[in-house]
Amino acid sequence: MKINIQKIQPYIAEDVVYHADTCIPLVDAVARKKLKFKALARYTYPGDRLTEDTKGISSIGYWDADEPQDWGLDWHRNEGIEIHYLESGTMPYAQGPEKINLLPNHMTITRPWEEHKVGDSSVGMGKLYWVIIDLNVRRPHQNWVWPDWIFLTKNDLDKLTTILRQDDKWLWNGSKEIASCFQRLGKVVDTDEKGSNSSKIRLIINELLIALLELLKEDKIILKESLIDSSRSVQLFLNELEGKLFEVWTIYNMADSAGVGLTRFTHHCKKLTNLTPMRYLTMRRLEMSKLMLVENDELSVTEIAYSCGFTTGQYYSTVFKKHEKCTPLEYRNRKLVFN
Repeated sequence: MKINIQKIQPYIAEDVVYHADTCIPLVDAVARKKLKFKALARYTYPGDRLTEDTKGISSIGYWDADEPQDWGLDWHRNEGIEIHYLESGTMPYAQGPEKINLLPNHMTITRPWEEHKVGDSSVGMGKLYWVIIDLNVRRPHQNWVWPDWIFLTKNDLDKLTTILRQDDKWLWNGSKEIASCFQRLGKVVDTDEKGSNSSKIRLIINELLIALLELLKEDKIILKESLIDSSRSVQLFLNELEGKLFEVWTIYNMADSAGVGLTRFTHHCKKLTNLTPMRYLTMRRLEMSKLMLVENDELSVTEIAYSCGFTTGQYYSTVFKKHEKCTPLEYRNRKLVFN
């Protein structure tokens, strides 16, 4: 299978991992009247606009699909912690390497760095609620900052935060209290007019967090401090880098994207890969280019160089020959003969 080239010309890397989801397939399905949808949101999330009274909430709402669907939400991350609750029906769902069918009363929790997928070929039929709260973190090692209208005691909020940070379980059966909170949130979202239900939303979300803490305390949870180590943040960045090798990276924006300081980033990268960050980047780009040389034989060396993040074809050829002891074209021809 040929590699799909996303870009021929490289561009400056930005914080592309954690932009608010536009949920285009959902928006399209709503426009086609495939399901009922109601949400309050900010940024590019779909729905009526949230006000400053509920600052910290990125999106809150539900959809209710009572006929077969033909869409799904592909792999994505959110700008905050997201809690899903499926009230009825079934829904294909994947988080990390695990894929399941959500059943009634299933609740999922995704942290900002956890990639997840809602639906497969379709989301199925069912009623799904969600709330996304931005805690001003994007990486596992960063400290969570809850909205100032959360009124849990410091002890309870610290306990909830610790469990959610140091345990990576993401699927639970919801309690009656959690089900009630989401059902009431659906009603206040339905009737909100330009923030008229902001107080009710804040109150119910506090109740939801209390109910969530009670549920988590009943579970047999083994806390793992390794989940909040900065080395994990660097490893997650290196995993994500595989899909963004064509971008223009410097060691500074690599460290920034990983959410750690330059010295710590360099230290963890060397520990994890035995290479300095920029040398690791070069090696991964070379490996990508070797695949493309063989699987995309209609592309020129310069086109492959650009698509893998090298600034010029000449520089790419120089680096390639240094490491492979042959030119890119010689490598391609040799591989094509043997294949």
